[in-house]
This record gives sequence, structure tokens and C-alpha cells, in this order.
Amino acid sequence: MAHRWGMVIDLDRCTGCEACVAACHAENNIATVDAAQAANGRTMHWIHVERYWEGEFPNVRARFQPVLCQQCDAAPCEPVCPTYASYHNSDGLNAQVYNRCIGTFYCADACPYTARYFNWFNPVWDKPLNLQLNPDVSVRGVGVMEKCTFCIQRITAAEIQAKAENRDVKDGEVKPACVQSCPTAAMVFGDLEDPSSQVSRLAGSMRATTLLAEVGTFPKVIYLERESSHANE
Repeated sequence: MAHRWGMVIDLDRCTGCEACVAACHAENNIATVDAAQAANGRTMHWIHVERYWEGEFPNVRARFQPVLCQQCDAAPCEPVCPTYASYHNSDGLNAQVYNRCIGTFYCADACPYTARYFNWFNPVWDKPLNLQLNPDVSVRGVGVMEKCTFCIQRITAAEIQAKAENRDVKDGEVKPACVQSCPTAAMVFGDLEDPSSQVSRLAGSMRATTLLAEVGTFPKVIYLERESSHANE
């Protein structure tokens, strides 16, 4: 395996601003839905920010946790897919082949993170909004399951450029849209196989934890617990 791409999210830095959500929509041509469709459970966000409350009234604080596809090493979505649309690629990513997907929902049912979404729509962008679409990313039609890809188009572009220059991909050279847009630098992306990379160093922190570790999916999204929570252990 050439790389093992992963992400670290520092929960102490996350302010819940949802810049990552907006950037993900813009980068990956994700359709937006109205309030009525959202009420029917037809939301379309490849990343969502969970909000929860900590403390007792009146000393209550809002806390935030971005949740996206965890890019599991033992992904439960993969063995249940009847068309092999969900599979592990050579970089260790849980990839999604849209033209194989028949929308069975099996992968979404198997995912413990609620990180996969069914596309209920043939999205339409009225002019001139159609000019904002990213030409490097397909516009998916109704009937397929969608999810975060770690902006694989950016990973591929960086790998092609590095190969053309006969070098390795540099640490920090690849930044998914969510990482690039985060105003507090709460998100860090890189190669977990590179011990000198920033993401590897952070993943080895005493504060490092994974979401629902007990289910045995071995995610490649690592969260850094808040300093106060770690100190109270």
C-alpha cells in the first residue's frame, strides 16, 4: 500500500461553524435539499457536525464533533454490497463506485456512523449556479449511495503531480476541502504510514480516540479529546 490516508480532528479547536460542510458541498457537487425533504430524512451532507451539551444549567456549554465517513480499515459497508460498489482501494480508502451502485441501502444499514446518504434527486443547478460545479467530480443522479471520499480527486491530482516530478507526495500537500476551509485548523490530513507526518504524530497523542471504537471498524478518522476531558480521567 503506497499510502494510508487519515484525518485527525481536534475537538478542542472545533467551533461548530460548519465551514467544512459548506466546503464539502461546493467541492463535491452535493445537492442541497429544502426543509420539507429534510423533514423526510432526505438530507444530503457528506459531513455533519454533531452538537451536544456538557455541564449542568446554568453552566452549560455546547460541544461539537464533525462526523464524516470514517474510512474504516474493517469497513462493515464493504462485505454487504452486492455489486462491489463499496470497496477498499490501494490507498486504504473506502471507495464508492457510483456506476456500480444500485441503491440497496445495505451499506447505509451496516454503517454505524450514519455517514452514507441515498441520493433521492436528479439535482438541478439553475444558471449561473451550474458554473460553480467542480469538473473533477461527477454529478451523481438519483438512486445511488453517496459519502465522503476524503476528496479523492485532490489525492489523485497530488499523486499524479508527484509521480511526474519523480518524488513522493509531501506532507500537507493534500488537503480535502473540509481541512482547507477549517478556520481554526481543527482538521489535519495526511499519510498515517509516514511516521514523520503531522497526522501520524497527532494520531499518537494521549488525547487520540476513535468514534465507536468498540464496534471494531478501525477508523482512520481520529479525534483528539478535549484537554479538560482528558485531564479528568
